[in-house]
Amino acid sequence: MSDIYITGHKNPDLDSVCSAYGYAVLMNLQDPKNNYIPVRCGHLSISARKILEHLGIDIPKYRRDVFPKVRDVMMTSDYRIDADDLLTVAAAYYEENMPSAIPVYDKSEFYGLLTVDDITRWTMRELSKDNKITVIPKIRQIMSEQGKPLDADELFDEGKTLLQLSKKRGLAVYDEDGYAGYVTRRCFLKCPKNSVILVDHNESRQSIQGIETANIVGIIDHHRLDAVRTEQPIFIDAEPLGSTCTIVYQQFIRNNRTPDPLTAKVLLTGLISDTLILKSPTSTGIDAVAAHVLASIAGVDMEKYGLDMFSLVDGLKDLDPETAISSDFKVYSEKGIKIGIGQCEVTQLNDLTEYAEKYAESLEIKKNREGLDWAVLMITDVIHEHSTLMCTVYKANRHLPYKPIGTCLYDMPGVMSRKKQLLPEILHAVGE
Repeated sequence: MSDIYITGHKNPDLDSVCSAYGYAVLMNLQDPKNNYIPVRCGHLSISARKILEHLGIDIPKYRRDVFPKVRDVMMTSDYRIDADDLLTVAAAYYEENMPSAIPVYDKSEFYGLLTVDDITRWTMRELSKDNKITVIPKIRQIMSEQGKPLDADELFDEGKTLLQLSKKRGLAVYDEDGYAGYVTRRCFLKCPKNSVILVDHNESRQSIQGIETANIVGIIDHHRLDAVRTEQPIFIDAEPLGSTCTIVYQQFIRNNRTPDPLTAKVLLTGLISDTLILKSPTSTGIDAVAAHVLASIAGVDMEKYGLDMFSLVDGLKDLDPETAISSDFKVYSEKGIKIGIGQCEVTQLNDLTEYAEKYAESLEIKKNREGLDWAVLMITDVIHEHSTLMCTVYKANRHLPYKPIGTCLYDMPGVMSRKKQLLPEILHAVGE
């Protein structure tokens, strides 16, 4: 059974996390020969975490990268010998399996690795004395000094180099829980690749670190295609819908399966979040049908559930500005100009003046830190279908079609979608 990781994009939002969760549920039903694991490659916003915790699910774990690691090639063995066993205990095992190393324990604690070099060295030394072996030693008596162990999360190439430099046939491997396994030189003959399915994105720059080293086996997305290169043909479902969770729901239907009530609620959560309770112009009739069916399966009223969900979202004045801005922030390039566009959802804009100044300062810091030419933050009132745009100082500000309501602050009545409504105007303003 192989592990296949399902991950959304950096700065994961609810659609990204919920679609990874839901697709893992489906694929584990469809393909029990493999283990599909939903992960996230970024940290959740406080609001997103609060909503997911309210669902009562196991939130997909954070995974920093998919670079091949020592843990991907290390060996574990059910066979073990004790340091006080005689060498003859290992003889039969060597005869049958020809291992280059065997883990040795001192009672229940890992003691070290017995290698074929240890046995050869002792045998040659004894034979050189009087051409015969008269005493069979204990294992601990012939074991040489152990090499420095490897960390299970060491990169594959680094682990390979460290083993080569040690001149040992094998090294122990440790993780946060202690001894985890061991590696020998044959472990590093071929570099492994982690298998990954991308959801809610398809571009490598938006994906998990190390994606260029991975084996991408699928893409489920609702954005424009600028997909990463793959070695083999893969399954892709990319549709112009309001939510990736809608596509995952359709995959359940196409495979003649119905999501269980909890999975349906998770998918509904991502769908409602990305379509702003179906009020976003990115929403389609397919999204609406999916939302109502998922709500029925989950046993909730779709509209009420959406309002209750957004009521869990903290007001921006109560959040750390930098964290809030970064929670859903995407970078675009147009004609050599790097633009960062963030979006935050709130349930009312009446308190904007209470936090506008500190958010403007943090937006400027974000721009400089990421080397952007222009950074903007769209603050969207999901209840009243109204947004406000906050911008850093940039020449393209004067080409925006929105009414100024303050310094680098613009009113956007009816604007809900970053992708469908704001982004085209931003790119147009840059081109002027």
